Amino acid sequence: MNSRINAFVEFFRDREYYRQLVRLALPIALQNLITSSLNMVALILIGQLGEESVAAVGLGNQVWFLLNLVIFGICSGAAMFVAQLWGKRDIPNIRKVLGLTIKLSLIPALFFWIVAVFFPSFALGIYTKDAQVILIGSQYLRIYGWSYLFFAMTAVFSTASRSTGNVRLPLIVSTSALGLNVLLAYPFIFGLDAIGLPAMGVQGAAIAGLIARVLECLAILTSVYWDRLSPIAASIRDIVEFNIKFMVAVMKPVLPVILNELLWSLGITTYNIIYGHIGTFAVASVNIMSTIEQMAFVVFLGLGTATSIMVGNQIGQGNREKAYLYGGRSLLIQGTGALVMGGLVYLIAGNIFQFYKVDPQVIDNAKILLTIFSCGLWMKASNHVIIIGILRSGGDTKFSLVLDGLVIWFIGVPVTAAGAFLLGLPVYFVYALTYTEEAVKFIVGVKRYFSKKWINDLTQKVEDISLTV
Repeated sequence: MNSRINAFVEFFRDREYYRQLVRLALPIALQNLITSSLNMVALILIGQLGEESVAAVGLGNQVWFLLNLVIFGICSGAAMFVAQLWGKRDIPNIRKVLGLTIKLSLIPALFFWIVAVFFPSFALGIYTKDAQVILIGSQYLRIYGWSYLFFAMTAVFSTASRSTGNVRLPLIVSTSALGLNVLLAYPFIFGLDAIGLPAMGVQGAAIAGLIARVLECLAILTSVYWDRLSPIAASIRDIVEFNIKFMVAVMKPVLPVILNELLWSLGITTYNIIYGHIGTFAVASVNIMSTIEQMAFVVFLGLGTATSIMVGNQIGQGNREKAYLYGGRSLLIQGTGALVMGGLVYLIAGNIFQFYKVDPQVIDNAKILLTIFSCGLWMKASNHVIIIGILRSGGDTKFSLVLDGLVIWFIGVPVTAAGAFLLGLPVYFVYALTYTEEAVKFIVGVKRYFSKKWINDLTQKVEDISLTV
């Protein structure tokens, strides 16, 4: 018994691990906290316009949500290489991977820009049949859609910056931009008589967001290229060069990540379509609860991203056993921390609902949704570190595709749709059914971690190609 206790204590005794974890996770978590807080403030401002505006902006942002997850798939897939290459300090290949990532990210950004700017009513019509919600949401999308190309560039350089250990740059740039967004949102939404600025409602919110995204992109590019020694200061040649062998070597493990995020994002979108068909009140309730969910999850996003960098660096350095230990520590810390956070959310987060000027039924539903989220947070957080921090950073992308991209379609979506359309359940019961996929992912994901089959060195693939060029 004592030997087991000693082994458990020894498992967590590693100053280097905690030093790296705090250095990487704290700025990332702080960035996510500030981002979520400012997003909540922005939604509270829009909430003063009523539940239709809340629903319209929430559904309008589903287009951006899809784009965000596709680009996240591209960037996080590339980050596997960048983190492992940074473990070997292979800067030339880091810049080549970055150039390929830019080209890949601009393709979906261009597609979603076309959808948002030219076909917003069609896109919103997938989620709801409420004509007023579609009208308001279309006004929002036609403006905010112009930010997508700038967002893609920002995401690429922010991810690469974190993967090479510079977590402060994305923190400073992103939070500054979002702070500007909130400062601009109030006068643009409600008007400012002193300077003759008219109230523009959700269109004003879109303008404020567009300005912030443009300045955010310019700021991060200026910061990166001001320091020519930056490992992610890719040259024009790195960006425009097209090496088919290099692209195939990178895309082979990255493509499953992109497909994973695409399938998962479409699954989440399907959940929102289901909520939309339950009713506008259901959509508004989910959107209000989601802002609290984002804030509660910020610490775990930071720990998951930090774990992916640390595990990737160790694999790149050839330390397979240390990579395994790092992943296991993070998984236990993530799950335990999420249990505590779930209790805190249940006890205090509901007080935020008083700031929304919406129908009481919307608030009642949101409170029940929040209780369900509090109970299931530990599973979501654990799955995040398994998929993002462990499997992907180890190059086990095909398995994570099955675990994350397919489970949602074979389990989560069918069960949730049955609850809504066959059983006619209220929105909070339908939301609870989405956790069936989380339970399956957790059980299978933990088993995969212990197998060690997820540990793969990706650096040799690109290094061999670079030597032949």
